[in-house]
Amino acid sequence: MAAGESAGGVGRVPVCLCVLCGLPAAGKSTLARRLPSTAAQHGWKVCVVPYDDLIPERAFQNRGEEDGVDFHDMHTKWKSHRQAVLRCIEQFLEEPQDLTELPSSCQISRAAWEQCIEALQQQPPYDHDQAPLLFLLDDNFYYPSMRYEVYQLARQRSLGFCQVYLQCDLESCISRNQSRSKPVPTEVIVEMVKRLEPPNVQKNSWEKNSISLSTTDNLPDRDVQRVMELIASAMSNPLFPVEDNTEQTEADRLRCATSVVHQADQACRRLISDAMKTARGNQVPPGHMKCLAAQLNESKAAFLLNLRRQMLQEATFIREEDMDVERVVKRAVDVFDHERKEVLSQIITGIK
Repeated sequence: MAAGESAGGVGRVPVCLCVLCGLPAAGKSTLARRLPSTAAQHGWKVCVVPYDDLIPERAFQNRGEEDGVDFHDMHTKWKSHRQAVLRCIEQFLEEPQDLTELPSSCQISRAAWEQCIEALQQQPPYDHDQAPLLFLLDDNFYYPSMRYEVYQLARQRSLGFCQVYLQCDLESCISRNQSRSKPVPTEVIVEMVKRLEPPNVQKNSWEKNSISLSTTDNLPDRDVQRVMELIASAMSNPLFPVEDNTEQTEADRLRCATSVVHQADQACRRLISDAMKTARGNQVPPGHMKCLAAQLNESKAAFLLNLRRQMLQEATFIREEDMDVERVVKRAVDVFDHERKEVLSQIITGIK
């Protein structure tokens, strides 16, 4: 059911979900702070949705020191939290009068969500039911699958949808990040550069309402105006929940790739565990053990990244149920196993 069709919902007032994506410290939050005043001149109300504040801090503390930065594992664990954010937005569209009500068993910060809604209430125009509504979703959104979840919500509820990719060089992001009160670990930013997949309309037709802004320097007013024009266009051209074979194929492709990569990740973890046991059995010193763990995890991360990209390219017309996933995973993991044995052999040989 579209937002305008639900009793007590936001009616036929235009609503847009705007994804702000890019590296940490690329300028997403800065842009989110600049847009509300400009939007107010258009008679819009703006709800900034800062994922860093909404998702509990404990969700970001799941990495072991020896394992290093495991983005696939982080992506899997954060998925439920990101979906909870979208459920809160959806419930608000259903029942805007229950401004601070959260779905049961919600996995986001209640206090942070209340701040989002209170800030929305305090904006002119104060006639909430008549003002077009803009949600600015502020997160890294480094995988297309993360952004696709937002697109699906917009399509299901006949909302506008657009994306703004803030492109900033790594050195500038690291420098800005270090001045934050709670900086993101530098190694996380470095690893995210390798995994970040900006909006690509050639690969994903659903990303057509996207623009890219360079934010290495201060964002000029003309770029803010470009964002406003993009949002206005998205509001005027909402998505519709119609059957579309192309979009279904895209969903199948993402699901298939995720399944293969997840199973490959689990298999690689077991192989790394076996390698560490073998190394301990060969009395490898602690310093070399740490080096071995780092090399194996770095090799695994690169392997999974390449596998995911390969799956997204080759599985365009293949559904998961039509693929022998177990066979695909085994063949892929054999490649990593070969690398694992070489690294292990070099470490053991080096201490003898």
